[in-house]
Amino acid sequence: MKPARSLVLSLVAALAATLGAAWVALPAYAAGATASFVKTADWGSGWEGKYTITNGGSSTINGWSLAFDLPSGTTLGSYWDALLSSAGQRHTFTNRSWNGAIAPGASVSFGFLASGSGSPGGCQLNGASCGGGTPPTTPPPTTPPPTTPPPTTPPPTTPPPTDPPTGGLPKHLLTGYWHNFDNPAVELRLRDVPAEYDLVAVAFAEAAATPGALTFGVDPGLATALGGYTDADFTADVRTLRSRGKRVILSVGGETGRVAVNNAASATAFADTAAALIARYGFDGIDIDLENGLNPTYMAQALRALRATVGSGLIIAMAPQTIDMQNPASGYFKLALDIKDILTVVNTQYYNSGAMLGCDQNAAYGQGTVNFIVALACLQLEAGLRPDQVGLGLPAGAGAAGGGIVAPSVVNAALDCLARGTNCGSFRPPRTYPGIRGAMTWSVNWDVSNGNGFANTVGPHLDTLP
Repeated sequence: MKPARSLVLSLVAALAATLGAAWVALPAYAAGATASFVKTADWGSGWEGKYTITNGGSSTINGWSLAFDLPSGTTLGSYWDALLSSAGQRHTFTNRSWNGAIAPGASVSFGFLASGSGSPGGCQLNGASCGGGTPPTTPPPTTPPPTTPPPTTPPPTTPPPTDPPTGGLPKHLLTGYWHNFDNPAVELRLRDVPAEYDLVAVAFAEAAATPGALTFGVDPGLATALGGYTDADFTADVRTLRSRGKRVILSVGGETGRVAVNNAASATAFADTAAALIARYGFDGIDIDLENGLNPTYMAQALRALRATVGSGLIIAMAPQTIDMQNPASGYFKLALDIKDILTVVNTQYYNSGAMLGCDQNAAYGQGTVNFIVALACLQLEAGLRPDQVGLGLPAGAGAAGGGIVAPSVVNAALDCLARGTNCGSFRPPRTYPGIRGAMTWSVNWDVSNGNGFANTVGPHLDTLP
């Protein structure tokens, strides 16, 4: 993000070719393991399904694979808490890294959306029958199925399957980056961030001498520009923002950031130094903004270790570039999916991007449009992230980016399209996502320089979302 740059990126291969996840042979079927299915919602033309796998045996199940058939004319949509591979109408879901082990008496669940009226059949769990059959697939009585919506209404919604770690954040939030450096944008003390921002990302923590380790302190150039601004002043400002109900996180990297977490030792160094900085300054969490690549395996290890140290209230955010979120198998996207159970929000940078394919894999959408923002956000929403984990990152006006700058009203239109199915361009997503988390801007400083147009327009609009 620092400084802005223009990218000319070639189109990527079709997303559909990468959605299937390869998996290795699993251990033999554990006696007593069963899987049950229920339709948790049904709107006539489609439904939401949930499988629950229960270990009724006496030993832990280490890894699971559940396969079933769907009748002709019934197709799968988005899914969560599992990996998917499909061959015709046979669909196989396998565990993710965090839910493969099932202790005796315990259960895990995964869910998915389907279009059509059919139900799963031929269920097998780790190669054997799912056991006791499937319960009735009638929706719960407290949520009667709505009638099939007419073609002119928005598509059915996708509710998040589990409650996310909120870290004290609102349902829909506005995130802004605060500069810990001086550049042509206005310099600000942290306490002077406008009140419309719910989450403030301090940019940036940098690499220390030890691989993976982080360092942070008030930038000398910023301190001079502000007429004196010390670490103690900054720490007091963090407390001030938190007293106003805001949350402050430490962003790692930026365009020139060189933090490398590529092995177990560097993952430990990252977690240990991040925890120390969080304790020293009072941060609420961490933001991963490494624009020069990352190792998803060891970064996931580092973030899980950090959360184990700090606690379940830790906010974990990411700010990948658009190219980093085109393919679920690529580093950033894989990291997001691998830590989905502890991830707060991914604020993809929908700028400095050139043209990109959206989730329809049908056209290259040009940046700076509602179509571009919605079609690329749809990639994440349909490939496994929950709506509450997806935010829209846009520049805060002139000077903030080299391309993709849009009026704040365009950001609002994209949010409306995703949340309500209204104010869309020519591209319409396959369903609505009323839980869409919100918007992010680079940066607070550029927004203030441009008259607070982003915060004053997008912030109040987020409060109107469902």
